[in-house]
Amino acid sequence: MLKKIYSAFIFLLIFQVHAKAQANNTLLKNVQAKLDKVTDYEAEGKMKTNVAFLKLPIAKVKLYFKNPNKFKLRSENGMSFVPKGSMSINLYTIFSNNKFTVIEAGDDKIANTNLKIIKLLPDDDTGDLVLTTLYIDPVNALILKSRTTTKENGTYELQMTYGNYAKYGLPDKILFSFNTKDYKLPKGITFDFDDGSTKKSTAKTNVPKKGEIEIAISKYQINKGISNDVFK
Repeated sequence: MLKKIYSAFIFLLIFQVHAKAQANNTLLKNVQAKLDKVTDYEAEGKMKTNVAFLKLPIAKVKLYFKNPNKFKLRSENGMSFVPKGSMSINLYTIFSNNKFTVIEAGDDKIANTNLKIIKLLPDDDTGDLVLTTLYIDPVNALILKSRTTTKENGTYELQMTYGNYAKYGLPDKILFSFNTKDYKLPKGITFDFDDGSTKKSTAKTNVPKKGEIEIAISKYQINKGISNDVFK
């Protein structure tokens, strides 16, 4: 009798794990179904850069995307402080390669929205990507937050708010945050740095600092066709 109860318990446990995995896969498919409506887009907006050791003005920007994973950000002043390797700013890259293991990681809440947390572990451990964590609104099938950890370029976090383009899974506002100690300036590029002359700044030079980039998008042009030359 005890053996039968034990077998039944094991079966129930396996069934629950399988059911949760299926539910997570369904949720991801719902999210991807929205994103798949977009073959390309051109977006216009304004970008605000908040990094302690440099000064950049608010700039008009254009963002370009073409399926499956072409992405470009252009600033009117020719400079943008988007760290190298941070293609996680484009949600489509998450699903451009479906070779990952899905792990349920519980629940969370942003404002009054209940979220499901799902972790994606890449099957290929030779690449730069280590882990992607998604915070998904299951009712509207929208990613409200994502955190991507890489081997070479640190950890990046994205927070999205949605409005007029939610049916396409496209956010109206993107807040991109990263640890500035993981960023290397490109050769030949200089900015208006804090010179660190005060005692206060000198004392904190080894303290990791968080950088933020906020992009407020005013409009999208979706599925109008974009030349590959845009991404060169």
